[in-house]
Amino acid sequence: MTDWLKTLSLTIPVIQAPMAGGLVTPDLAAAVSNEGALGSLASGYLSPDMLEKQVVDMQQLTDRAFQVNVFVPESRKEPDEDSVETWKNRIPFAEQAPPFSSEEEEWEDFHKKISIIMKYNVKACSFTFGIPPDEAIQALKKNGCCLIGTATVPQEAIMLEERGMDIIVLQGSEAGGHRGSFLPVSGESALGLMSLIPQAADAVTIPVIAAGGIADRRGVQAAHCLGAQGVQVGTPFLMCEECDVSETYRRELKRARGTDTRLTSLFSGKPARGIVNQWMQEQQAEEANALPYLLQNTLTKPMRKHAAREKDSGYMSLWAGQSVGMLNRPANVKSLLAELCSK
Repeated sequence: MTDWLKTLSLTIPVIQAPMAGGLVTPDLAAAVSNEGALGSLASGYLSPDMLEKQVVDMQQLTDRAFQVNVFVPESRKEPDEDSVETWKNRIPFAEQAPPFSSEEEEWEDFHKKISIIMKYNVKACSFTFGIPPDEAIQALKKNGCCLIGTATVPQEAIMLEERGMDIIVLQGSEAGGHRGSFLPVSGESALGLMSLIPQAADAVTIPVIAAGGIADRRGVQAAHCLGAQGVQVGTPFLMCEECDVSETYRRELKRARGTDTRLTSLFSGKPARGIVNQWMQEQQAEEANALPYLLQNTLTKPMRKHAAREKDSGYMSLWAGQSVGMLNRPANVKSLLAELCSK
């Protein structure tokens, strides 16, 4: 058994990806933890009060370790008013969007969530989109919390280790949902796992976990051979009966092949991999002009909510990884974890 499994009292080297936006509930995360893997709650887009409720619910459903994922706020250049108005006119239902949050408000939200994690002695906390402030790192460590960073290139992995992370999730370009990149690079930050794992594993001394396109035991075994001590899996959990995903979304997952996904900034302002749909096709020419994250996300939220209510997949964000074409049968958490860890 590797050290990171001992630290968190796990028996299965699998992390269920957080998947923010309402896809993960305490029921799903607790089912994962109860099997001996690491269940995850996603605090992104939740209010601190809602996160606290989910943590309380989680602790009633499992006595095993779980993690809470937190988005690290980013500095952004505010767009000009004309660009904002152009997108408000282009995005359906954008007039219903709330006011944009300020960076100050986003940091306040971040620190409230860190306080909740410490208040309830959550065993692990992961970070996406950057490195948290030193004071947050030290406070969590003092509270006995295992810290997990997200890296998309070896340079990010090195920096995360230097700043005090205990584990690093290496996110390959195959992964569904948002890219966790936070360092500028001269070329592409979208490295595939086969290139990313050995480079990052050789560059750091702490455990690395592979994420992106892993859907069965072959992916797990390949990640292990390349130097990963475990895997993080997202899209396959969306097909589990414990996942509260809509039937509309699940239908598109069943239909999709890996070649039906691509990275897009059109929903949130940040690159994220999802199933190509009507919104992505209609606005593809404007991809480079998307507003910064979270501003684009704020404006498209009413459109996405309306589409979900109307069961219209054309305007929903259908996040999925490149192995989506392998999800051809119903599953539950127990059977999925058994498949991932079978010899």
